[in-house]
Amino acid sequence: MEKFNHHFRALFQQLGLPASDGDIAAFIQQHSPLAKNMALPDADFWSVSQSQFLREQLADDADWAEVIDQLDVALR
Repeated sequence: MEKFNHHFRALFQQLGLPASDGDIAAFIQQHSPLAKNMALPDADFWSVSQSQFLREQLADDADWAEVIDQLDVALR
């Protein structure tokens, strides 16, 4: 099983999602592949608040943006 770095775990915790390596791997497997033309925050598996958080962090190029981009790649 692929190991996920601390930053992935912290992002999942920030989003209120289970954050063990197994939970993260299962989430990625369950929600992949994300359509190439869909922005990550627009995916239908996010709650409104999760989507808003992702959108704001990316728009502001905030500290979370890099790990959000990593999650986006992992879901493609």
